[in-house]
Amino acid sequence: MIKDESQSITRYFSNLSDPRRDNKRHKLIDIITIAICGVICNADSFEHIAEFGRAKYEWLKGLLELPHGIPSADTFERVFSRIDPEEFKSCFMEWIQTISRLTKGDVVAVDGKTLRRSHDKSNGKSAIHMVSAWACANGLVMGQIKTREKSNEITAIPQLLKMLEIEGCIITIDAMGCQKYIAETIIDKNADYVFSLKGNQSNLHDDVRLFFQIQKESNFKDELFDYYESVDADHGKIEIRKYWTTSDISWLQGKENWKNLETICMVERERQFEDKTEREISYYMGSIENNAEKFGKAVRSHWAIENSLHWVLDVSFREDESRIRKGNAPENFAVLRHIALNMIKRETSLKKSIKSRRLRAGWDNDYLLKVLVG
Repeated sequence: MIKDESQSITRYFSNLSDPRRDNKRHKLIDIITIAICGVICNADSFEHIAEFGRAKYEWLKGLLELPHGIPSADTFERVFSRIDPEEFKSCFMEWIQTISRLTKGDVVAVDGKTLRRSHDKSNGKSAIHMVSAWACANGLVMGQIKTREKSNEITAIPQLLKMLEIEGCIITIDAMGCQKYIAETIIDKNADYVFSLKGNQSNLHDDVRLFFQIQKESNFKDELFDYYESVDADHGKIEIRKYWTTSDISWLQGKENWKNLETICMVERERQFEDKTEREISYYMGSIENNAEKFGKAVRSHWAIENSLHWVLDVSFREDESRIRKGNAPENFAVLRHIALNMIKRETSLKKSIKSRRLRAGWDNDYLLKVLVG
């Protein structure tokens, strides 16, 4: 079995229900372990996973029972199309919450991503949309939930939050998730929220925008404002971000409908290129105190989920190119990617890109074992 049993795949996935009624030539935990190892090592399909297993048979035989050798690609696909995705995700979340606990003040970004090629028109199946919770400081996926469409994030986000241990954390969500019930769910979990304000809360957005416009014209002379500024320079671009926050919101209509609403924020971004300058203004609200630096860091952390999670899944794991469509397989393979990404991120001895580390794991058995045991 996998070495270092205290943090092994076996410990957290061995109780997963086997969806097969008969023809159990291969142990379920062997199938799951080979799949996780394969995805770590650059496998992007069930065919790739089976090929990885055959190439690494001697090494895998030292770790697993493999009573009938390496399963075929059809076996991997059949099993993962039938595994209960909710149960698989529960095993994942039990594992990740054991190896990486959130602490007070940590920012957890919640955002959705569509698996573009997971649709199956012949069976009337739309593309899967996964909503994930990303621990920004640790760079790990803490959990995920599937929705049918992006609009269903509104109902999926509270379900995901209720499964997480987020006490003391700051939950950041884009405008789609700016909903009263989601704010209440976060506060009831003893956490705080920072929401982006846009058109879906048009009256609230317009009131906050007008308020800040008036205050900006008077150069924010009111002492009730806090201010924070950050500057980054990279590849010929300079980005300046300015944050103004205030808890002087007694005038804000409907504020009583948002549980523990404390602060509103205006963010002004200026991107300076060699030949042009771009400016953008956006607005936020949250339950944290009037501290522009704290608010700004929460907002900035949420922006990072695109580069730290979604971009990595598309570029390094080729998620948007995946044509896995059968049964529960698309959703379960998405969880496999999250497991693999988390394991790779936890192993920090190799200071290379995620893609390079996946390749190294495929070439170097000792390094793969490091990734597995953390």
